[in-house]
Formats: sequence, C-alpha cells, structure tokens
Amino acid sequence: MKKIIAAIVIGISIMFNAYKIMAQTVPVGTPVIEDAYRRAQLLGKLDSNVSFTVRPLYPLQAFRKGNASLFYLDNDTSAKPVIYTTKNGKGLVQLLPITLMQQYNTHNPYGWNDGAMIPANGYQTLFSAGFYAKYKFLSVQFRPEFVYAENKFFDGFTQAQNEERVWKAFYGVKNGTDMPERFGSGAYTKLLPGQSSIRLNFDPVSVGVSTENLWWGPGVRNSLLMSNTATGFLHATLNTTRPIATPIGSFEGQVVGGKLVGSGYSPLVLGQPGNRDDLYKPKPDNWRYFSGLVLTYHPKWVPGLFLGLTRSFQTYQKDMGKSFNDYFPVFTGVTKVSTYDPVSGLTGEDAKNRDQLTSLFVRWYFTGAQAELYFEYGKNDHNWDLRDLFLDPQHSRAYLWGFKKIFNAGSRGDEHIQVSAEVSELSASANDVAIRHAGIWYTHSTIKQGYTNNGEVIGAGIGPGGSLQSLDISWFKGLKRLGLQVERYKHNQDLYYNAVNKGELRRHWVDLAIGLSSDWDYKNLLFSARMMYINQLNYQLNLKDDYSLFYFNYKRHDANNFQFGLNVAYRF
Repeated sequence: MKKIIAAIVIGISIMFNAYKIMAQTVPVGTPVIEDAYRRAQLLGKLDSNVSFTVRPLYPLQAFRKGNASLFYLDNDTSAKPVIYTTKNGKGLVQLLPITLMQQYNTHNPYGWNDGAMIPANGYQTLFSAGFYAKYKFLSVQFRPEFVYAENKFFDGFTQAQNEERVWKAFYGVKNGTDMPERFGSGAYTKLLPGQSSIRLNFDPVSVGVSTENLWWGPGVRNSLLMSNTATGFLHATLNTTRPIATPIGSFEGQVVGGKLVGSGYSPLVLGQPGNRDDLYKPKPDNWRYFSGLVLTYHPKWVPGLFLGLTRSFQTYQKDMGKSFNDYFPVFTGVTKVSTYDPVSGLTGEDAKNRDQLTSLFVRWYFTGAQAELYFEYGKNDHNWDLRDLFLDPQHSRAYLWGFKKIFNAGSRGDEHIQVSAEVSELSASANDVAIRHAGIWYTHSTIKQGYTNNGEVIGAGIGPGGSLQSLDISWFKGLKRLGLQVERYKHNQDLYYNAVNKGELRRHWVDLAIGLSSDWDYKNLLFSARMMYINQLNYQLNLKDDYSLFYFNYKRHDANNFQFGLNVAYRF
C-alpha cells in the first residue's frame, strides 16, 4: 500500500512540476551532433541507459545537458538563445539553430537519410530555422523546412533497357511502390512544416502531434522500419523522453498513428519515348493511415545491452475501421493463424487490406572497451505460426548488423580513432527465390504506394532488394572529425533476378563509393562537409542483349558520379 501511495505522490509531483520540462529535440539527421552524442556514450561521458534506438533525442531529459538540445555537446553557458521569459518563470521562447544543408550530384541521384531532400541530380539545398516555446507542460517547436532541387535530367532506366521482360519486371516493382525516378521534369521546390511539434510533456513521457522525422532501431546507415530517408509525416505520438527505470531495468518507446501521402509522380516521366507508359498502373488517390510501435528494454543485470522490437501497419484511409485494433493494429497477433478466418479463407491483414512489417533488434555497447555491436532482423510477411517461424526463419527476412570501436590516439587522451562498419541486406533469400515466394520489401500488391511517404522509402534508404556494405574510419576530438568512408551498394536484386535471362549473372548494378568527410565547430558554427566518388558498374542494370562470345567481355554500361555536400548550422 505504501508503494502505491508513493507512486501516486510522485505522479502528482510530476504533473505540478511539468512546467520545468523542456521537450526540445535534436532532429534526426542533425549534422555533427547526433554522431558526437553516440561517440560520447561509448567514451563513458553520457548516460549508459540511453539506447539511441528511439529518435529524435531529447538531450535535456536523456542526458541532463544544459544546452544539449541547442546542439551543444557540453554545458556551455555562453549560449543565450532565450529571447523571452514569462514573469512567473514558467514559460519561455528561444531561437532554434539555423541550418543550411547542401548537396550536388554530377551524374545521377545518390544518397539517403536526408529527410525532405529528394533523389535528384544537380544542386539541392534544405534550409531550416525556427523557435521553441513552452509554458508549463505545453511546448511548441516550430522548425519548418524549405527544399530546392535543381532536379536536372539524367540518363535513367529507359536508356539502359529495351526488352519486354525487363520492362515487365520494372513495373512489377514500381506498380507496388511510390518511388519515382525523377520528381517531375523541372526544378523542385517545397515548403514543409519540417521538424515541428506541439506537445504535452510529463517527464519522462510526452504526447502530441508532430511532423518530425523518426528513427527506430540501432542502425546508422540504415534502419529496416523507420529512418529519415523520406520527408517526415504528420503523426500523433506517445513517447518516452528518457529511459523509464523499473525494478527489472529501463524502457524506452514510442507509439504513433500518422498520415502517409503519395508523391504524385509516376515511376518515369510519362509521355517520353521508350518509357512503356502502357505498363504503368496509376495509384489510388487516397492517403494511408500508418500505425507504428518501437519498444526498447535495457535489462538491469546486463550493462549496455538493449533489446527491442518495431512493428508497423498501413492501410488506405478508405479501408479504415473504427475499432481500437483498427487504429492500433500494432497490438494485435503476430502470426497469421491468430487472425485467420476459416470462412473467408483470409487472414486479418488480407481482409482489412493492410500491410505490416516487423523487426527485432539488439544493441550492446561496452564502455570499458569503447565499442558497440548491433543487429536488426525484420520480416515483411507474417509466419503462419511459431512452428513455421522456426522451420523457415529466412522467409521474407531482411537484416542489418554493424559495430563501432574507438581507439585512443594522442598523449592527452582527448583524440580518438573510430572504426565502424555496417552491412544491410534486403534482397530475397535463396529460399524465397526458389521455393517460397515472398513479396519484395517496401512493395505491396494492395497498398500500391508501398512503404513510402512523398515518394521515398520510410525504412532503409537502400530501398527494395538493396544491399550495402560500408566502412568508416575517422579521427575525432570533441566535435571535430575527419573521416574516410568506403561502401558497396548493390541495387534492387529482386528486380534484377525477375528481369534477367536464366543464368545471366554479369549485370548486377553495383556502386563502389569512396569519400572523405569532416565535421568542425567554430564558436557558434557547426560545419559538416563530404566529397564522394561513386563508380557505378552496370548503371541502371545494363540488361540489353548485347552478349559476346566471351562471357565477361560484354559491352559495359558504367557511369561515374561525384557527390559533394556542405552543411552549416548556427547555434544561438
């Protein structure tokens, strides 16, 4: 009884003191700072209970950093962003950092995890600024984004293909997802609400409405269910702002219900010679309801270990029911047999025209060793039951894994070398290709836009059937960092195997990239720059029938691309 009374008293205390809470976030994809936080945790300088698997971060709550939410790594008292404070001290208004993100591709679109930016050739920029205001437990974060892309013409899929089987395979994928090759035929501009939110904050929980980008899971280059590759979508959210301690360990999590929209563009620009418009099937003009969940558990007995799960559903708004399970299907059964209707012969998802994805993940970091390992395993289709899962775990699977390791460098101990690597695999397993057919990740036969928002995947940026191996070696000191990146990106393998002749294994589209990057801080400024060279082997799959007598001596269709990026943030 005493414990119950104590819990009630604590709850009332939180309610009456909520005005002290600041629920500012560091947006997903913030240059310099996000990676610096994660490095600082490995060095033992930040709270070891924070999982980094539920983002955006709330640094003031999670790390108890005085100016962390203002893009400062340490308690820097020189920052004075507050422009107004109420007389009773329960409210304030402060300026948010001004951010300018820029990139330039010389040949064709490349890259992901860039939020409201689109896949585009040529110059592109994203500008954001705004303010944060709070009064007692109510907070408003207004941080709109303006995007401009030159969106220059580039040699696309049309130039590399000429066979019926290839086009049927191409539209077999594109008619089940909304991923246009090019966003129109001219310059692209858009003003968006960006990283904005209205919240009620009761530490350690926050509830509200937001258009912020989200990231779920331990990955750095990719996340199977939620990343910042696409534009942030409008959603209602109930989430933790820091780990919630319990007798068995701590928990972090988020539940969202949101609105996904289409891009309004066709896979290829219609009306152009050779684009096979006759195979294109227009998508329904209806927004989709998205329901998602992420939950992370940190056992108190195993320091640095985080176990988590993610789950998501989407359905067209016109097909929505009105029950609790219709709005929050993330709490329904995880096997097909649990929702099977023997009369109709349909599972619950088929009957309701819904699509679902799920994943399990692990992150384990070792402060003493200044290192971390992580893994995520996902499914884009239910197994029939647990027996089926154990018999055929590779069915409809995708996965990623990675590690980071920091080495001390320099005699003063404030300089370090970080080595990190990540492998992501979304292409179908051999079992799914030869025996048990599985749908291509992020595509769907009923939800024609697939797992996208505004024309880009909201999961792993490498897209349907993609795979990536990346390696990063960096020197850093505080916020300053110099790095070398190498990666191999294999484009949609599921499309490739549906399009090639039997036994044709020479034409995979593989990008080999190498680049330099740097982060730097100077007074109130943050800089982030990168320069990358991409050698694109068999660009756009190169599936023309130009076979030669010697198997590997065929006519190659390769390309070279350079990508340059420069981001600048001013912290008030």
